[in-house]
Amino acid sequence: MDRRSAIRQMFVLAGGMMIATSCSSDGSAASIELNTIKMSASDEALLADIVDGIIPKTDTPGAKELKLHLFVMKMVDDCHSPEEQELFLSGLKSAKGLKGKSVEDVQAYLKQLSEEDAFGKILKQRTIQGYLNSEYVMKNKIIYELVPGRYNGAVKVNG
Repeated sequence: MDRRSAIRQMFVLAGGMMIATSCSSDGSAASIELNTIKMSASDEALLADIVDGIIPKTDTPGAKELKLHLFVMKMVDDCHSPEEQELFLSGLKSAKGLKGKSVEDVQAYLKQLSEEDAFGKILKQRTIQGYLNSEYVMKNKIIYELVPGRYNGAVKVNG
């Protein structure tokens, strides 16, 4: 065996090991990669149920169907301070009893949260932000007019 074939085989082996380790995923990890906060798949499912309590499915898709829990997770991970992230995660842990509950139970829980509660504040703010920026709302609910918009020359000006 010469040196070139030995080096080639070493690189093939190293590449195979890298691919194999990247393909094996932990089944208990969240479905998206988060930089600072650690969430499990059960935390993600619970957050999806809670977010669906804020915007439930009616004739329009609900928050769970629009995957707004992923948006909330990413925004908390990227845009909030470590203190707020810790408050959010502790609020999520305190809501563990909501797992598997109905939308009405989740809504009752959300109503009893105080205005100063960081978990409820962040959750509601980011859920509504995600819904208003979702593809469904942008395509079906908001009528977009290309800039500069239409001209209406018959507007009365109070002056």
